[in-house]
Amino acid sequence: MPDFADHAGRYAPSPSGDLHFGNLRTAVLAWLFARQSGRKFYMRVEDIDSERSSMESAQRQLEDLAAIGIEWDEPVVYQHDRGEAYASALAKLDTYECYCSRRDIREAASAPHAQPGMYPGTCRDLTEEQRAYRRSQLSQSGRLPAIRLRAHAERWTVNDVYKGEFTGPVDDVILKRGGNANQAQVGDWAYNLAVVVDDGYQSIDQVVRGDDLLGSAPAQAYLAHELGFPDPEYVHVPLVVTADGRRLAKRDGAVTLRQMAEDGGVQRVVEQIASSLGHPDVSSMGELLDRFDPLGLSREPWVWGISE
Repeated sequence: MPDFADHAGRYAPSPSGDLHFGNLRTAVLAWLFARQSGRKFYMRVEDIDSERSSMESAQRQLEDLAAIGIEWDEPVVYQHDRGEAYASALAKLDTYECYCSRRDIREAASAPHAQPGMYPGTCRDLTEEQRAYRRSQLSQSGRLPAIRLRAHAERWTVNDVYKGEFTGPVDDVILKRGGNANQAQVGDWAYNLAVVVDDGYQSIDQVVRGDDLLGSAPAQAYLAHELGFPDPEYVHVPLVVTADGRRLAKRDGAVTLRQMAEDGGVQRVVEQIASSLGHPDVSSMGELLDRFDPLGLSREPWVWGISE
């Protein structure tokens, strides 16, 4: 087992294409927070979604992160290698099978008194006879049930550098996705389980990511608690958005490093990132590390195309 540091931060991209400016900015922030606090900084390739991920994309992403001046501690962890760890964690948790289709969940969630965005608990308290019947129905169509966490808390509180204490609902999140019984593979593991298990494995005690993920932190922190991992420090940072408030995406034009570098080179991109963090006169990552003030970071989204 690799010897991971006791205190570490991380960046964990999904290799489904080149990183865009918003991804790069969040990666830089994760690196800055880790290095300024004396932590190790690890890279994790979140490639459990085998249909969307590729090793070629992962390599390009790592090359781009290195090109702008981010350095990290070894080893790089790839989630496609971590199936045994996820299975071991799953065995420690209180879980139940879920036979619902997306349509079932959508219809149940629209019923009176259902909490928006939460699993309505349709399969949580089925009898063994009901489970056997639902399991056989899926089996006849060649499918497997999903596995959900049976949460024993309704709400959980996390601590965030910018948000302070944040309390949110704890859902019966999916830990292992259902699907075709003949095509079970690494991609069947769900993100919520994988990210928590890997943070524990890598001794991650500082999680820096986009503030659109704040709402998922309580459920993930609860899951970490159930697995015996300590609570991490969360840092949910503002996103890069378009002029109409949408989260920046590759469809918004020349937004990847390779595209932007065609007009001014990689250094120009580093300067744009530094400017977006409140340092328009900084041109290198080393200088940015010396001058970045976490308390001075704007809490507002950075608007692409206007602020650049």
